[in-house]
Amino acid sequence: MVDFGLIEEWSPAPGHLVSWSASVESRARAALAPAHPTPPSHQQEVYLASAHRHADAGFRYSGLCVVTAEVPAALDRDAMTRAVNAFLSRHDTFRSWFAPESGRIVRHVIEPGDMEFVPVDHGRVEDAEAIRQHVQDDTPGPFQWDCFTFGVIEHGESCTVYLAVDHLHTDGVAQYISCYELANLYAREIGEEAVALPTPASHLDYCARERAETAELTLGSPGVRRWIELLRGNDGSLPTFPLDLGTRGGGDAYIRSAHVTVPLLDEAAALRFEKACAEVGAAFTGGVFAAAAMAERELAGRDYYFNMTPISTRGSVAELISVGWYATLVPVAFPVGATANFERLVRSAQRAYDNALKLTAVSPHRVLQLIPQDMGFDVSPDWAAPMISYVDARDFAGHQFFDLVNGGVYANRAASEEVLLWINRLPSGTSLSAIYPDTPAAHESVQRYIAAVRRAFAAASESMAR
Repeated sequence: MVDFGLIEEWSPAPGHLVSWSASVESRARAALAPAHPTPPSHQQEVYLASAHRHADAGFRYSGLCVVTAEVPAALDRDAMTRAVNAFLSRHDTFRSWFAPESGRIVRHVIEPGDMEFVPVDHGRVEDAEAIRQHVQDDTPGPFQWDCFTFGVIEHGESCTVYLAVDHLHTDGVAQYISCYELANLYAREIGEEAVALPTPASHLDYCARERAETAELTLGSPGVRRWIELLRGNDGSLPTFPLDLGTRGGGDAYIRSAHVTVPLLDEAAALRFEKACAEVGAAFTGGVFAAAAMAERELAGRDYYFNMTPISTRGSVAELISVGWYATLVPVAFPVGATANFERLVRSAQRAYDNALKLTAVSPHRVLQLIPQDMGFDVSPDWAAPMISYVDARDFAGHQFFDLVNGGVYANRAASEEVLLWINRLPSGTSLSAIYPDTPAAHESVQRYIAAVRRAFAAASESMAR
């Protein structure tokens, strides 16, 4: 089982808390690191600029990702220290820090030997809230180099392990890679059999390559023209959630996040759903967007589906094992007829998703930089759009251990303006998680939307059971 939610929903058992963070000497050396010519990725740049603009929010505006696991063994602290440092040395994203300078975001890169994390003993902590607060307070924001920490809560013959990383340095795939590698590095350090870990790609090199490729884009580039076509067809705007979220007219107030996770399909039903998609030449992914389109048609009468989905931009075997934020958003759009059934919609949805993948190298952030203001598009610098992410975690090495370690993936209660959905397929079943604005209207709207999506999934699955 893997739990998903906000960090307030993590309930670690009391125990002896030990955390790993940068040594004083490492922080001092990092502060002297020179500027580096490679900018952050487009995704990182927009994220950092937004965090800088909203530094006065009064809470952590940026995202904090916390991954947890229960381990049925006592901890060897020295071995964990070596494993943490070995892990950090493998991934160069952790050697970069960023600063806003003269209207742009500048990267600084520290030397590999200047990075050292050391254990800090916090004694016994009885309260889960105190542990949660420690993790958030101990992990700096994205404009500090060491915006990532590790920790263990010892419970005698077992322990709870956590990794807390600002979103700047991680995505969903990276969170899995981090857990897998730490487990193997720790096993090696205590003398147990461990998988040999190949050398990962450089995230710094990825950022340089992305910038070089997007610098070649113009308003005449096919991918840019496609984005413009979709935005123009949506009245010059990005997609929006189909129901009221209660976020209009809020002035300068920040709205925090709310969360819900519900079961979507058990594995038997998921296999039937997959078969229903396959029989018309589509994949599970196409079914996800077909179900979402049916929900929007039912709830809001929309005859055109337009949404975003995050796509990993890892383009090589070495990048597939690299920790960092390798992601972009691509548009999934297709017509939804008034009498369209699932069978017809899933074909359209699959084609739309396959076409969206062709835009992986065309960052929407770069597209919006290219579009001149006189084109009349209504997209603010702090734009937010809904998204649906589908991940089949059964493809991950070590997925058979998910239920054994009672894993968790948690986020802080950052600011929220739109509805972000994650559909996660695990060996034990498929779930739907939503992060959305914490308003009464949004709570009601998201519950209605989820109910409609579940009906669409259930109907497609049950059609194969008859």
